Amino acid sequence: MSNLDRQATPTVCGGRGFVVAEPVRELLSPRHVRLGESTEVRRLLPNLGRRMVGAWAFVDHYGPDDIAEEPGMQVPPHPHMGLQTVSWLHDGEVLHRDSLGSLRTIRPKELGLMTSGRAISHSEESPKSHARYLHGAQLWVALPDAHRAVEPHFQHHADLPTVTAPGLTATVILGELDGARSPGTAYTPIVGADLSLTRDAEARLPLDPDFEYAVLSMSGEAEVDGVPVLPGSMLYLGCGRTELPLRAASDAGLMLLGGEPFEEEIVMWWNFVGRSHEEIEAARLDWMEGPRFGEVKGYDGARLPAPALPPVALKPRGRVR
Repeated sequence: MSNLDRQATPTVCGGRGFVVAEPVRELLSPRHVRLGESTEVRRLLPNLGRRMVGAWAFVDHYGPDDIAEEPGMQVPPHPHMGLQTVSWLHDGEVLHRDSLGSLRTIRPKELGLMTSGRAISHSEESPKSHARYLHGAQLWVALPDAHRAVEPHFQHHADLPTVTAPGLTATVILGELDGARSPGTAYTPIVGADLSLTRDAEARLPLDPDFEYAVLSMSGEAEVDGVPVLPGSMLYLGCGRTELPLRAASDAGLMLLGGEPFEEEIVMWWNFVGRSHEEIEAARLDWMEGPRFGEVKGYDGARLPAPALPPVALKPRGRVR
């Protein structure tokens, strides 16, 4: 999914400037952003004061939206570099096309994982004949320096491993959780998991104390470490945890995001992750004038133009707390 913000500002992320080295309970409220005519998302990352969680650098939650009489998601071809996109649905379908020639319909609880590496472009749209409701999350993972120029590729995995406990099913989307490992390619120590809780369920999920974590609420009423987390909000949990208490007042859906704190400082602007303003500026020019990002064939419409890039002086953000 694209960042469609026409006033996008370069942002320094990563490093240990905002990593909390102990358990905390920091509730993040979303920023509402329009994607096209019929889709509004709740943006949780980057957030004021919280730019990343491990290598997770971007989190949008959308829906559930009634799109029975609407076109649904319509995101024209746009570029990416230096990151992976993770598409995750609870309801509906999204048709993915990219400049490698990939064409895949992503359905609920299936992983669509696109590694942009040095350069790729793609589009995302609801099929013309689509389900009534659309509900999901779109996330980005920053690639470390050693792998950020990897050859672009797309993966689709319909069968993912699960971890179960009474009242809890955890589907491992990326990385590893409690010995279950996703088939999706990961380039940093990371975890992403979809948590389904039944009404009145109480469970404790094992965690890695070296990871920092956050939990996104997708649906229902649930408490995370005693904190009520409403749908569309996210609770940042810091590091140093070995387990996570969960309780559901109703059937509930959550997403657990975590990973080793991302050591490198990155520059994120529009749909690019780089290491300098100059690198971002060159990528923008390549999208506007060059062949680097390829062509998305089969999409009915024009590709997305790049917004203006403001001249911004970017500085490191401080030390770990």
